[in-house]
Parts: sequence; structure tokens; C-alpha cells
Amino acid sequence: MSHYRRLKIKGGFYFFTVVTYQRQPIFNNEAARVCLRQVWIDVRQRWPFDVIALCLLPDHLHCIWQLPEEDDNFSIRWSLIKRRFVQEYRRTGSCGLQPGVSGMSRNESGIWQRRFWEHNIKDRNDLQRHIDYIHMNPIKHGLVEKAEDWPWSTYKRYLSSGKYAGVYYAEMQQQLNSVIGEV
Repeated sequence: MSHYRRLKIKGGFYFFTVVTYQRQPIFNNEAARVCLRQVWIDVRQRWPFDVIALCLLPDHLHCIWQLPEEDDNFSIRWSLIKRRFVQEYRRTGSCGLQPGVSGMSRNESGIWQRRFWEHNIKDRNDLQRHIDYIHMNPIKHGLVEKAEDWPWSTYKRYLSSGKYAGVYYAEMQQQLNSVIGEV
């Protein structure tokens, strides 16, 4: 059995990637997005966190949270979000894939990958890099040509607040295009 060590800092900023089981594009489905939104709201009421940035893609999501000053337990939040999402999503008549033998023995849903990836944000530059990564992710995956065209992202909120000025955005696009060209 693997024992994961996670850096937990009370009041910390964390970048997360959470992926669906076998990369199923369930978030192309409006019912799945509605379920996730409602579960997210419900969990935040009991276990608060601030959403700094978010992007929901067809088969995964990226986000940055800041936890309350006295709290470092992001794992309980993700556990509740994932579990309650499965319950609500199944109520819509939808279901995931059949998990493998290992997943079945662990009573897994076939909707989410077993774990999530987290990164503790170290400083302002690290935070900005991860916000940019989140907002440019739909472009990276070929879903849109411009970040503002992706509807399930906090990018427009950042743009309307002036956090992404025209020159800055053009530089980000140029960097992203150079990276995509190298792959």
C-alpha cells in the first residue's frame, strides 16, 4: 500500500488536478457540470475554501484553492466533492465505467481517478504561473483558440477585473504557441 506524503500548510494555496476515470469526457454533459457545481457549493458551506482559479475541461479540472487560516485539510474536501458528485450524477441516470478488479475491491465509482494531484503554491510567481496554466489549458488541449472562448473557467473573471491586460495576454498566447509547437 502506498503512503502519500502531502505538504499541508494551514491557510495555504494549493493547485489541484482532478481527473475522471480513464479520462471519460463526462463534463461535456451539462447534467454533470450542474451536479459538480451544486456539490462544490454544498461542500464549501461545511468546509470553506476560496477558489483562486478554476478550469473545468471534459475529462479533468484544474483549480487553485486557498484554505482558511486554521485549516490544512484539502483531502477531506476532495473526498466529499468526489463522493457526493458520484451520488448526484448517478441520480441523473448517468454512471461511469465499470472499475477494474482493484477498483471494485475498493468500492470505487468508475467516475473519478483514485487520487488527485496537488502542489503547494510557494510564492507569487508560482501562483501566477499556475493561474496562467489553468487559464490556458483549454487552448493547450485544442478545445478553443482563445482562453475567453472557454465557458468553464475563471479566465473571464480575471480578464474583466483587469488582471489580464492585452499585452500580457498576447505574451501568454505567444508562449503557449511556442510550447505547443515544440511538442
